[in-house]
Amino acid sequence: MMADATTPGGGLLVLALMLPAVGMLAIFALGLRHAERIAHATLLAGLAVALAVAVKVGQSGQAMTYLIGGWRPPLGIALQADGLSAVLMVMTAVILCAVGVFARGSFSSPRDGAETRRPFVFWSLFLGLWSALNCAWLARDLFSLFVALELLTFSAVPLVCLDGSRETLRAALRYLLFALAGSVLYLMGTGLIYGAYGTMDIATLHHLTRADWATSLALGLMIVGLMAKAALFPLHLWLPPAHAGAPAAASAVLSALVVKAPFVLILRLWFEVAPQPASTPAGAMLAGLGAASILFCSVMALRQARLKLMIAYSTVAQVGYLFLVFPLVMGSAAVTPWESVGWTGGVLQLVSHAFAKAAMFLAAGLIAEALGHDRIADLGGAAKAVPVTVAAFALAGLSLMGLPPAGGFIAKLMLLTAAVETANWWIAATILAGGILAATYVFRVVGSALAEAPEGAGTTAIARSRELAVLALALIAVALGFLPLQPFDYLAIGRGGMP
Repeated sequence: MMADATTPGGGLLVLALMLPAVGMLAIFALGLRHAERIAHATLLAGLAVALAVAVKVGQSGQAMTYLIGGWRPPLGIALQADGLSAVLMVMTAVILCAVGVFARGSFSSPRDGAETRRPFVFWSLFLGLWSALNCAWLARDLFSLFVALELLTFSAVPLVCLDGSRETLRAALRYLLFALAGSVLYLMGTGLIYGAYGTMDIATLHHLTRADWATSLALGLMIVGLMAKAALFPLHLWLPPAHAGAPAAASAVLSALVVKAPFVLILRLWFEVAPQPASTPAGAMLAGLGAASILFCSVMALRQARLKLMIAYSTVAQVGYLFLVFPLVMGSAAVTPWESVGWTGGVLQLVSHAFAKAAMFLAAGLIAEALGHDRIADLGGAAKAVPVTVAAFALAGLSLMGLPPAGGFIAKLMLLTAAVETANWWIAATILAGGILAATYVFRVVGSALAEAPEGAGTTAIARSRELAVLALALIAVALGFLPLQPFDYLAIGRGGMP
């Protein structure tokens, strides 16, 4: 529920939004040659802000709120960090910091201090994307969320085609068209909601929405638009080509974070805006698309010859697990959705996948740099050339497979438990089948990397700091597996009287 006034520490929410934007302006003001240093200083400061918000939310046991201009919604605009938002902010900051360390090897300014466009463009868009993500986590009205989605799109699309080749430009254009189509559908739904209820504030709409054709149409349009942005099957066609030629750092951010924002918005619409109880057939349909995504795209991952494309299809498959949450939470015997094991399992799947997939894409980038290619069949010698990187890839793969002690194991076990409790046996079967398929394509890569290098094959040295950044992400994905197998009270903070 929304507070009547700005809560203590609420200014940190504004700082979380503005700090990356100030970093972008500083890059323009102080000169392009300082882009990398400014970005890294901003990343450290932003991580401190995210941690401070998370600690404050945990200590107070209630959501942090900032009312912009002192005006309470629906007349004004509010920012709010509940338990879910705080977790997402910390996740985002940690992953971006690790990617920032990795990207120093690809987007460093020249040692002679000359101004170059490539580092400037990357670090500027990188910070812009961070600001957009924080806006998506913190905004509490439908139009502000639309703005966050647009900022996210126009920061992420150029990152896909930084090399300027024809293939990457074509992939970026396809991504842009899918994203804009999703934005149009979302905006149409927002307009219908505003016309029906006279407000776009989520907390206000929670008490006003009713089960009629206009509300159903509006929510349907918005959710379909967000599905396209989240790359859920069959609207995933833009994602694998976008990854194929994108820099490893861009692929890591796109897969780990960018596609998660639309899903979180779908969660907000489903549980906080839609009339409760939500439609059971609609929840089953979303879960069915998630199951199709898991099975179809896992098979497609097995068929890929290139490592990056394999990981890209794996991303679409793993996103499918998130959409299994809806029938699992709706059918739970828990008093509120936030107290169910399905809700906690879904959020943990989101977080563990983010860390694991960021590690895998960065590892794929280092392997390609070391060997000069990313052909899976020819990865022999990779374990000798970049042993830390291959180890990190294998550890991240544990999370995707759902094997202990990785975070993906706990997440999938919670989802499996919820499926059994709610008698959704087809979901349980899908989770098990998805784990087997993930194990098959992960072991395929690891086995190839452990093979002997072909005669005369050369390798390029990789900075150890970049390998350690990848390993850190993989270890976090594994460490999440030591969380207790029960619903987390922290994720229910800020839910108040919401059902």
